[in-house]
Amino acid sequence: MKLPTDFVNKYQKLMGKDEAEKFIKSFDQPTTPGFRINPLKASQPTDLDLSQPTEHCQFGYHGQVSGKTVDHQSGAVYSQEPSAMYVGEVAHPNLNEKVLDLCAAPGGKTTHLGSYLQNTGLLIANEIDAKRAKALVENVERFGMTNTIVTNTNPDRMAAQLPEFFDRILVDAPCSGEGMFRKDPDAIQYWSLDYPVECATRQRTILDQAVKNLKPGGELIYSTCTFAPEEDEQIIAWLVDKYGFEIQPIKKYPGMDNGKPQWANDDQDLTKCVRIFPHHFNGEGHFIAKLKKPESTDDVKAPKRFRGISKNIEMPSKEQNQLFNEFAKATLKQPNFKKLVVFKANLYAVPEETPNLSGVKISRLGLEIGEFKKNRFEPSYALALALHPDQVIRKITIDDDDWKKYVHGDTFKVDPKLQKGWYLLICKQQPVGFVKVVNGTAKNFFPKGLRFAV
Repeated sequence: MKLPTDFVNKYQKLMGKDEAEKFIKSFDQPTTPGFRINPLKASQPTDLDLSQPTEHCQFGYHGQVSGKTVDHQSGAVYSQEPSAMYVGEVAHPNLNEKVLDLCAAPGGKTTHLGSYLQNTGLLIANEIDAKRAKALVENVERFGMTNTIVTNTNPDRMAAQLPEFFDRILVDAPCSGEGMFRKDPDAIQYWSLDYPVECATRQRTILDQAVKNLKPGGELIYSTCTFAPEEDEQIIAWLVDKYGFEIQPIKKYPGMDNGKPQWANDDQDLTKCVRIFPHHFNGEGHFIAKLKKPESTDDVKAPKRFRGISKNIEMPSKEQNQLFNEFAKATLKQPNFKKLVVFKANLYAVPEETPNLSGVKISRLGLEIGEFKKNRFEPSYALALALHPDQVIRKITIDDDDWKKYVHGDTFKVDPKLQKGWYLLICKQQPVGFVKVVNGTAKNFFPKGLRFAV
């Protein structure tokens, strides 16, 4: 791989000639694929090789995943590079915590956080770029997450609306991407000697706001996919100096390196951070730090709980309740959605911990249950992927051939004795979506924008 001369010279000075030579050579080595299995699903994937678990990630494995499989389409598996898996592992929220993933797209870290929250508490996944926020919504829905709100807003708006609200915040910061050069050679085109400094300025701006969202005593996990000290140790040293954060130790697995105090201000606590170099560890480049916010005696006005009083968010009408209840009675076993609201003609189950989000652009308000259309209710694809087979009255088990027809958007034949109505499709023990059965034919409701040929 042809690396910029300035890049090579920079790391020769930082690392020394011999170490830098090994580092630079690693960019010519192939990348290592990986994936995580989804503990929110009722069953594990059936068609994947699970013989190579990762030592550093509870749900992780080495290996390749195809996007055109039942395992992937159903959300039973998430493709993720092995080094990136360690960010979610370090963040590791506890049950019932309120968590913010501030720079969340495309959703690898968000879904990993969700694996540990187990649909308890509240997870707000924010992405400032609208196009990337859409991809984030798709991955959150595919993973079957019911406690997650996806927002599309800037950090200062989030900070103003939810001061000292979160127990834990992950900032997987936009960075110069040096650690992704092997995986995405196009990233080299954007690199210059000054680019890490530009990125560090943006990272400080983001962190200045994220700090305001975090409760006293809460944990901030900061990560990048770059080797640049300006964006790594120097950012952490700045956080400690400006806000009094305490660097927390992170377990290091074989091949992982300590942070480099000599690349910042010589604070030896920086060794508690994690560096992942591709010539030492079987993965791409990453930096991870965990910090604790100082306890505070200052009184901060708590954000108001969301009460459904907003321009776009309402309680379901009597007619809407009736339409949904008819669907639920016929299709679901003991539906237990604690707080239902209507948002843009769609019915959502909102997490109980949801705060007032006035002024925050919402892309996904909890779990989308379905959509109200003229005199009828249509269940959502998101609901199908969030259900377990034993939670459903009406379901149809299909084979690979019918699954291929389904994801392509085609109709297919089913038992003509089946009653008319909505049915959850199950393939290889995984829910894959809803169909409406009419006269022995399964009418297809797989989202048009997601359809593909196998």
